[in-house]
Amino acid sequence: MDNKPLRSFLEIPYDELEEMNLQAKKRRKEKINEKELKDFYLNYLKKEKRLKAVTIGFSDLEGRFHMIDYDKKFFLSSYDNLTFDGSSIRGFSRQAESDLRLGVDWGAFWWLPSDVFGPGKVLMMGRINDQNEKPYQMDARGILQSYLDVLSKKYQYKVYAANEIEGFLVKGIDAEQIYNEKVGFELVSMGGYYHSLPNDILRNFIDRSAEAQRSMGFENEKDHPEVAPSQFELNYSYTDAMIAADQIQIYKLICRQVARNMGMTATFLPKPVMGVNGSGMHTNISIFNKGKNLFHDKSGRGQLSQLAWKFIDKILSNANDICLILNSSVNAYRRLDPHFEAPNEIKVSEIDRGAMIRVPLHNEKSARIEVRSVGTDANPYLLIYSLIKTGLEGEIEKVDKEKRPRAKFLPGDINTAINYFRQSDLVEKILGEEMKKKFIDLKQKAADRSPADLGTKVKNSEVIYHHEVYNQMLWNDF
Repeated sequence: MDNKPLRSFLEIPYDELEEMNLQAKKRRKEKINEKELKDFYLNYLKKEKRLKAVTIGFSDLEGRFHMIDYDKKFFLSSYDNLTFDGSSIRGFSRQAESDLRLGVDWGAFWWLPSDVFGPGKVLMMGRINDQNEKPYQMDARGILQSYLDVLSKKYQYKVYAANEIEGFLVKGIDAEQIYNEKVGFELVSMGGYYHSLPNDILRNFIDRSAEAQRSMGFENEKDHPEVAPSQFELNYSYTDAMIAADQIQIYKLICRQVARNMGMTATFLPKPVMGVNGSGMHTNISIFNKGKNLFHDKSGRGQLSQLAWKFIDKILSNANDICLILNSSVNAYRRLDPHFEAPNEIKVSEIDRGAMIRVPLHNEKSARIEVRSVGTDANPYLLIYSLIKTGLEGEIEKVDKEKRPRAKFLPGDINTAINYFRQSDLVEKILGEEMKKKFIDLKQKAADRSPADLGTKVKNSEVIYHHEVYNQMLWNDF
């Protein structure tokens, strides 16, 4: 009897994967035109017989990542006519107008490590369009891309970003969905910053996750346990703002799947455990023009340019208005606690880690600003878009005797943040009336399911109704 395997799906060694994904990233960064990219990848998909499916990823208004697998043969014949039910996605279409179209961003292509994603698949990002094939107004990724295109054409600006994403590794599969506030999360490691044992379970998790993201072209820099027990952070290179936003979604996906493969849960709740540091997503931004870093000025204050300082002042002036985008859950406001290095002060500093914005040590190439008040559960596309647009187009607050100065601290709870967001003209300017309204509605519904007073214990409600955790059964069991 022939013992030939029944399946021969594509499985690529990690070293080859890295090279292939770096080439894909290079094509994307070089802004190769859409038709050329489309022809290149369609030709590859037709030739590669070991592929069984194309995974298309997209994100909802709150930033939750969704995926649809299309049979490869079906995809090749129907890629220009893909649809999905938008009424099943929170914040998208109403039931009466549910169908949405799913276009393909041909440059956003990744070959996948088969031990994490399964064999025989590739990943591409989707563009959400309405029934008339126009960009869907609730697609934050599309809005970010459109704005970056405008900045490129109008000013020849190229925006770079990098995110430092922290998380916790806790015991058990689906630990968030079955969370019990009387017990809390069970940590897997009691080590801490830099000094966990080489074969500690947290270190093994970090190693496996780092290997997977390296293979996907992240260009890793460093990874390590964070300050709190069972906390981790994996850093990778500065890159184009859209690629950076996509990589946040893939980073979280990799960590969650690797943890599950190990019988555990990777959680990106900003404050899953009281009494220790929370998890942030420090967001670094700079703007270049024709290879020159516009945020650098050797003779400027802190060696930053006037553009950079105006960018900082505009974000600080509107910090309360956009706080809900940066800290978008009930749980996120537990993290803004000054006792645990929380960046809740509306100020800029070169040394104070309690400041909302920090100016890291830099040279001409690396000059940037670091927004430290971002929670790990922010929608990455909405986050980066709102920071760039506020920094470039927001108004700088003028303080005089007739007007109270802006609050010194960021909101301490989500309801206060919602009120600032609701009253903000800036938010309506950058998001539009309809997106602003839908975002408030989603956040208010989640806020109403939790006590107004956070208290000293992480509650069931702020975990199981969290936008990255909830499912239909949990939400309807209220």
